Amino acid sequence: MEINRVSAKDINEEHYELVVVGSGFGSSFFLTEALKHLTGRALILEWGDFHPWDWQIQTQSSSAIKPDSTYDNRGEKPWNTTIALGGGMNCWYSQTPRLHPSDFAIRTRYGVGNDWPLSYAELEPYYCQAEQIMSIAGDPDMTRVLPRSQPFPQPPHKGSSIDMLMKEAMPDHHFIMPTGRARVATGTRGVCCANATCNLCPMNAKFTAQNGLAELYSHPKVDVCLKTEVRTLEYQGNIIKGVTIRSDGQEFKVFGDLFVLGANAIQSPAILLRSDINFGETGMGLHEQVGANVEVYLDGLGNFDGSTITTGLNYSLYDGDFRKEHSACLVYFENRWPYGLRPEIGRWNQTLPLMLVSEDLPNVENRVVIDPQTGQAIIDYRGESDYGMKGVQYGLDSLEKLLAPLPVESINFREWRLTESHVQGTLRMGQVDDGSVVDGHMVHHKMRNLVVVGTATYPSCSPANPSLTAAALSIRAADLLYS
Repeated sequence: MEINRVSAKDINEEHYELVVVGSGFGSSFFLTEALKHLTGRALILEWGDFHPWDWQIQTQSSSAIKPDSTYDNRGEKPWNTTIALGGGMNCWYSQTPRLHPSDFAIRTRYGVGNDWPLSYAELEPYYCQAEQIMSIAGDPDMTRVLPRSQPFPQPPHKGSSIDMLMKEAMPDHHFIMPTGRARVATGTRGVCCANATCNLCPMNAKFTAQNGLAELYSHPKVDVCLKTEVRTLEYQGNIIKGVTIRSDGQEFKVFGDLFVLGANAIQSPAILLRSDINFGETGMGLHEQVGANVEVYLDGLGNFDGSTITTGLNYSLYDGDFRKEHSACLVYFENRWPYGLRPEIGRWNQTLPLMLVSEDLPNVENRVVIDPQTGQAIIDYRGESDYGMKGVQYGLDSLEKLLAPLPVESINFREWRLTESHVQGTLRMGQVDDGSVVDGHMVHHKMRNLVVVGTATYPSCSPANPSLTAAALSIRAADLLYS
């Protein structure tokens, strides 16, 4: 992949029309839309380096920088990020369900959490745009729970025999997982081989920055400055004027008209706090989903005949008045064997791994702060909410009834999931006086030429994977800004 590389020294004291901090989903999808409107030049500032796909496969790594070296984690829970060009697009598993319409209004509907300052209907056209860019393979039946105005770009993956039984019994609740893993080969991507190593896809089948956005980083209007950390934003009044960057032990400055902050939900608030831009609940509300792993033994029914790692998605436990008391639960039907195959002769594949994933309520006590001496990000996480844990327990208690269409021999709890690797919150969207940091257009409430993108802006925590929504939100933010 060709990149318009510049060094920090090259761009010292330079001025850009658009300065983009970070290069993950939020930043890159914003720039994809913004480039349609720019008259001047844009700059991407990325702390990590560019690592080609073949390097990632050979080294079995998405970045040369360990995520826990970029922050001080005061708790036991891991917080996974990817510091490299493309950010999480390098390592994601590319599961791409949309958020549920109710997720955008859980305070209004159920009296918990925070409403989003936009609705599902407002975001829906941008979901379609993001799905087109990523060539999402999806089940058209999903429109029964997640309305859509355009078909999926690719047909759904082949479900397992289990999924077919579940879909027949629950046509309004069981669907084939939508994915950024190709069902049909494209010019730059192979077909998913279902070998369950999606974080380092050996077929180059999943959407990544390299096989999907290569033209962005080689665009004649875009400069890319790698191995460069953004330390602070410089401002006068309510206008950001420039950024201070660090590279090879030296500091430089770059100036601009518009700034986009998308350095992930740990580093983005750290940059603002180091800059003494502490509006609302900056750094507060760090969260992600709560999850559990279950293994179901089946009697006479085999599994693992689907065409991708996770084949089924069941919404039976997702939405309803119960969300006043406990969280929604989304059930993932797996096409892999994390606990091995069954040892009984002739029954090796008669097992069904399930992931139960529940939303959590953001808590202002779970937060990112900075070390006053070094400015390094510090993660102060106090734990999951009872609301979220009760949602997972609700899922566990409901499994016997949910799995009634299958010949179940036993349901076996295996473990609580340490992390979903979905770092969210810390710079949430909302109204100017409700503790939020950015508005519904993702513009900072105080610094009006600063757009904040990515999952840091999430006001609440859906059970669904967040990356597609981050991409759609960024396309929308750029479209609204330039329209």
